[in-house]
Amino acid sequence: MTEAGKDSILISDREHGLPFSKGLTANAVMAAGLSPARAYHVAQTIEDTLRRLERKSVTTRELRDITASTLREEAGERFAESYLKWQTVGDLDIPLVILIGGGTGVGKSTMATQLAARLGIVRIISTDAIREVMKGVFTPAIMPTLYTSSFNADEVVRDTLPPGEDPVLVGFREQVSAVAVGVNALIERAVLEQTDVIIEGAHLAPGFIHPNVTDRAVVVHIVIAVEDEDLHRSHFYVRAHETRARPVDRYLQHFPNIRKIQRQVKSLALQHGVPVIANYNLDATLASVIELVMEKATEAVGAQGPQLGVAGGGGR
Repeated sequence: MTEAGKDSILISDREHGLPFSKGLTANAVMAAGLSPARAYHVAQTIEDTLRRLERKSVTTRELRDITASTLREEAGERFAESYLKWQTVGDLDIPLVILIGGGTGVGKSTMATQLAARLGIVRIISTDAIREVMKGVFTPAIMPTLYTSSFNADEVVRDTLPPGEDPVLVGFREQVSAVAVGVNALIERAVLEQTDVIIEGAHLAPGFIHPNVTDRAVVVHIVIAVEDEDLHRSHFYVRAHETRARPVDRYLQHFPNIRKIQRQVKSLALQHGVPVIANYNLDATLASVIELVMEKATEAVGAQGPQLGVAGGGGR
């Protein structure tokens, strides 16, 4: 046995006596809303506590109680309660499906990545990736709106529009309707495989996604929006700096269309009872999203009525 192995603190009621992990504990604490730096500080404090008590092993329930107590001391009661709620959510025996919609450039991809890290979800899928797959099935002649971006699909709308119809919104709806078929199938597959998943993209417009997974998954649908036009526009400069594959000029050229689609998506969210979260600050927005996910998942725990377990510091 290595020296590190001799010093490990084992979780005695886990399979094969798995060792305590600061990384997994930090992830669980981040799900309660703490920043990564504070979460790792809490995890280190928990390990120091266990070593000070000269513990060679700990049960998941004991670890949960020590973590909650440490959170109360280091961050406050609110974070401790959030942590305990999330540990209860870990007992759900159905998958968690999180849908993050919103207009182009509002921060959906960033939010999905950060949320996955906080909640321990390993599968993130973009609706643009779904659209690319569908392009391999449908030719441009059959489904032209698949071959353009959501904000300029009006350029390939073929039918004569009724008076008063906006071609930008018609093209957007046509593309969303097509991609929604793939999204619904993907959700069905995730539920069949019992896999948590985050799907993000402009095509997740409320009213178009109808997965037939009632009672087989916790589906949390949210819309991200950026109200301030200058802040929204700045997101494209940041994204262009981070990835050379997305030139800013193209987005700015179609910025009026992007704003128009955002208003349409927000209107659909209002009609269908989907919460809209304003993204003005990453940490604040992420905290709001986590709170919504936890609320929905906690409701599902209550409806399911499971025996409350004691997840010992890991994610779902």
